[in-house]
Amino acid sequence: MTAPSDLSNDLPRPGYWRWFGIFAFLFLIAAQATGLITSIPDRDMGHLQKIMYVHVPSAWIMSLTFVAVLYYSFLYLWKQRENDDLKAASAAEVGAAFCGLTLVLGMIWGRPAWGVWWAWDARLTSTLVLFLITIGYLALRAFVEDPHRRAQWSAAVGILGAINVPIVYMSVRWWRTLHQIQSNPSTVDPWYVFNLRTNAFAFLFIMIYFIRQRYVAARYERAAELAVQAAALRRN
Repeated sequence: MTAPSDLSNDLPRPGYWRWFGIFAFLFLIAAQATGLITSIPDRDMGHLQKIMYVHVPSAWIMSLTFVAVLYYSFLYLWKQRENDDLKAASAAEVGAAFCGLTLVLGMIWGRPAWGVWWAWDARLTSTLVLFLITIGYLALRAFVEDPHRRAQWSAAVGILGAINVPIVYMSVRWWRTLHQIQSNPSTVDPWYVFNLRTNAFAFLFIMIYFIRQRYVAARYERAAELAVQAAALRRN
């Protein structure tokens, strides 16, 4: 077991990440403002189209978070390093937030576009399944106390959740669905493409910052657990 004092000395320090966070939020504000102000109304959807600059990037970044969960889960199962487990858990928490945001924004967009808040559409349903898997992942971590067992079981669930990401992406091609098939730059107005990419980078920066901050918090939480265990051992 790592001594609490040694782990404390190895805890992450804020450093330049504070400035990165400020930059990420300012970039997000600027990207959203640019998209809202400069985009002309869509021929069919009018100004409703502008929700695309939040909904689509959140879906893209949601997928990236689960790639991170997959990567660090495999690393943990391979090398059994606690830090990899904490990184996977941090990515999963941020992924759950982006997944929930994607669902809510999709419902808001779907109401005027489809006439209903929710339809058991292939894309919506597969995204909901991914969200529920992630909630199960987080619940598992909350209820399993043994760190090694918690990390192993979490890695298995995290890998299962990540496998669902390609299903979410391909659902509109594999099944008949209300949700439109993915667009590409050749079928979208160039200014829409610019604003989409700008906001995608903004969400990417936010994702990186959130995962980093959650990982730092997880390291401090783990150090506190080890300190409590060490104090209990000394009393005994």
